[in-house]
Amino acid sequence: MKAQSGRLSVGLAAAGATRVAYGQLRRRPPVEARMWRRTNYAGRGVELYGGLAAAAGAATAVAAARGVALRTRFAAVGAALAAGACGAYDDQHGSPAERGFGAHLKALRERRFTSGVVKLLGIGAAGLAAGALLKADPADQVLTAVVIAGTAHAVNLVDMRPGRAAKAVIAVGAPWLLRRGPAALLAAAPVGAAAAVLRDDVSERTMLGDAGAHALGAALGSAIAVANGRTGLVLHAAALVAMTVAGDRISAGKRLWGAPGVRHVDSWGRLAHPYG
Repeated sequence: MKAQSGRLSVGLAAAGATRVAYGQLRRRPPVEARMWRRTNYAGRGVELYGGLAAAAGAATAVAAARGVALRTRFAAVGAALAAGACGAYDDQHGSPAERGFGAHLKALRERRFTSGVVKLLGIGAAGLAAGALLKADPADQVLTAVVIAGTAHAVNLVDMRPGRAAKAVIAVGAPWLLRRGPAALLAAAPVGAAAAVLRDDVSERTMLGDAGAHALGAALGSAIAVANGRTGLVLHAAALVAMTVAGDRISAGKRLWGAPGVRHVDSWGRLAHPYG
């Protein structure tokens, strides 16, 4: 009962902090408000405050989570905030012509320092730093970095329609809440933050953007890394690398998102558009 209460407390703290941050950002936009507005897939103007708020909410809840070692909290908060900061940089300076992991690697080979390269190197470095704090063995540290950075990328990969990334975080994070220990508490933070912005996301009032998607993904990846030993890390890392290689076939695959069960959940709460 105490464990369940702890998970609930962390989730509610994340949701509450996210809503407070979201309200503050809408009332007092950072710098210029127009810098945080985008046109979505349906041609509708939306703002990015939901993603910034979710990143702040998840990090705040993890930082205050009781029952999680300070070293573990520091690693998870650092990974989430670093991933969110790199995502926010890409939100502001990214080019639509250079999207996807392959484009980032190409830019890196050509020695071009694009916003995608900032994400690639920044989130990778944050994952390695978190791995050094969470695991003792060097091989496990590298695998942890892959899991954290890969989960951040995977959440951003599916963020192609309103609410899709938030639902993905909730769907992937929810099973971890059934476990005991610090991993469940860590997973409760991104799940709570995603749930707090879901309604505004599907209603196209806000969007997670790269900042929110990467931050929630890194926070969730930290929970997965904490919960797993060598074998689990290898399996999760392999699955995430496969998702990265698949790229557009996952983010825009009509067969995947058009499958009966998936389509129903994916479209839940979303505004009707002729664009899909």
